[in-house]
Amino acid sequence: MSLPTLPAEPTLFPLTDLAITSLSGPDRAKYLQGQVTCDVNALQPGQHTLGGHCDPKGKLWSDFRLLCLSDRLLMLTKPSVLARQLPELKKFAIFAKVEISENHGQAVGVAGQGTDGWIAGQYGLQQSGLIEGGMAVRIEADRWLLVSEQPLALTLPSGPESLWWGLEIKAGIPHLEAVHQGEYIPQMLNLQALDGISFTKGCYMGQETVARAKYRGANNRALFVLSGTATTPVASGDTLEIQLGDNWRRSGMVLNAWQQDGELWLTAVLPKDTEADARFRLKQEEGSSLSLQPLPYQLTE
Repeated sequence: MSLPTLPAEPTLFPLTDLAITSLSGPDRAKYLQGQVTCDVNALQPGQHTLGGHCDPKGKLWSDFRLLCLSDRLLMLTKPSVLARQLPELKKFAIFAKVEISENHGQAVGVAGQGTDGWIAGQYGLQQSGLIEGGMAVRIEADRWLLVSEQPLALTLPSGPESLWWGLEIKAGIPHLEAVHQGEYIPQMLNLQALDGISFTKGCYMGQETVARAKYRGANNRALFVLSGTATTPVASGDTLEIQLGDNWRRSGMVLNAWQQDGELWLTAVLPKDTEADARFRLKQEEGSSLSLQPLPYQLTE
């Protein structure tokens, strides 16, 4: 089975399915610190982190990647979450010196063999850091995310955006869509294993639930990567079923999916004690077949 694999050379990916929300003003870090799971105050310009934005019950409005620039913070999410998430993010902004605006700047991906060297030659960076008008984020070896206020004039071959999101799935990186809002606490998307939760930063929205899940073992679900075959289109929110003897039972929902030529890779939230050799199918396609793939990181509480 072929994977969503890195191209053979540095390749440019348009990222149209990515929303950029900007927070500026002198209180931007202090304000966001009280809203989200990650430690915003710990970020220096040129650094980034994953994180979650929860409702008071600890259920996610969104997950995000947060970029720290010298004069602003950029929150990268799927566009579908904004209708519900942005009003929540802005709810208390009138009491702080912070401006929150959406559709700020442009994001592209650069991935492929030799990309680390290409970035070093283009921007002089070995790791994530500031570039003119924005930031370059090293997601993993030979895969970078570039965000800039100005259009990036890069002369590279272009690749399909779907492949970028397939590589995100393979890396076990979650991307919450609107269909999942209010469904999951941050640990169900493995944000604690991806350094997206600080357990020492103090209060934020939903913090009691997130802390309880860690210290009392109150969370019994996690994000898994699955691969297999399917012929019908698969979307976020589709139902997965697990085989139990001769029967099939609902097991979880698709978070993100990548499909090509009948092959399917997806992320899904499933019970943490799911057996490594469990067999799955899509509810809407009885002939589909999926199995678990190893996560590329260690799962923690």
